[in-house]
Amino acid sequence: MKEEGKESQAAAMSGERLVDLDEALAGAGVGEVLAELDGELIGLAPVKRRVREIADFLLVERLRSSVGLQTQVPTLHMSFTGSPGTGKTTVALRMGKILHRLGYVRKGHLVVAARDDLVGQYVGHTAPKTKEVIKRAMGGVLFIDEAYSLYRPESERDYGLEAVSILLQSMEDYRNDLVVIFAGYRDRMATFFASNPGLRSRIAHHIDFPDYTFEELVSIGDLMVRAQGYFFDPPGQEAFREYLERRRKQPLFANARSVRNAIDRIKLRQAARLISAGGKISAEELMRIDASDVRQSRVFTEQEGGESQARGKS
Repeated sequence: MKEEGKESQAAAMSGERLVDLDEALAGAGVGEVLAELDGELIGLAPVKRRVREIADFLLVERLRSSVGLQTQVPTLHMSFTGSPGTGKTTVALRMGKILHRLGYVRKGHLVVAARDDLVGQYVGHTAPKTKEVIKRAMGGVLFIDEAYSLYRPESERDYGLEAVSILLQSMEDYRNDLVVIFAGYRDRMATFFASNPGLRSRIAHHIDFPDYTFEELVSIGDLMVRAQGYFFDPPGQEAFREYLERRRKQPLFANARSVRNAIDRIKLRQAARLISAGGKISAEELMRIDASDVRQSRVFTEQEGGESQARGKS
């Protein structure tokens, strides 16, 4: 305590202003957003760590400015790479809230766009479409999914590069009030950035989203089921684990997105089972998912390599 008193006196004597980091963090409300992210997404430790690092950096930059230290507007545009269903949109939504609470954007809302939202089909059509999306995203985050689809070198009459050019200019002109996040598969995004060095130079943060492990997928399924007021009985839980083991080996598996779709279908089959049986049932039965609700999936009923598996259906 004596040492702390000496430091405070020294600071006061030198005229320096002490900054309370804990108070600043609590006042910004960033911790709440990070807690929400932890609650929403299972796993993804490297992603969550990187988001926290960015939040810490931005908070420190704001504090430096508050005490008169030299600062500059940080480049905040980002790249999220990874397979579908790994939480990229969810993290982008939370990133918008963090940026808003720290004062780097006015609203913090998220606008999700894909190629069809930005690229026109004829001359003069792309610019107004792209500018309209940018206008809606001003003050927040523009999340461009499958961004590599904007670059189609095989087509001489493709207007995707016009959209990229407009985005590049807007990223520079409105860097104080617009954050653009490009998202997509890792290898395709690498090709996309290689095609336009100017684009790569404007991306400050590259975050890779790993695929979920098997146990993480099981936990995600359990979390989704409980959140919707259902539960697996023991045989149902075992059937669901076997379902995931099979489904994740099939084409077009999309991590948490495929788990969510599977649970939606399981609920449909559970409802059909209950109505077919008729009679009086308890609230517990309305919540219970048994093995038959899971094992009616095509993943179990069709041969490997069947037509529905090729389409990636559950």
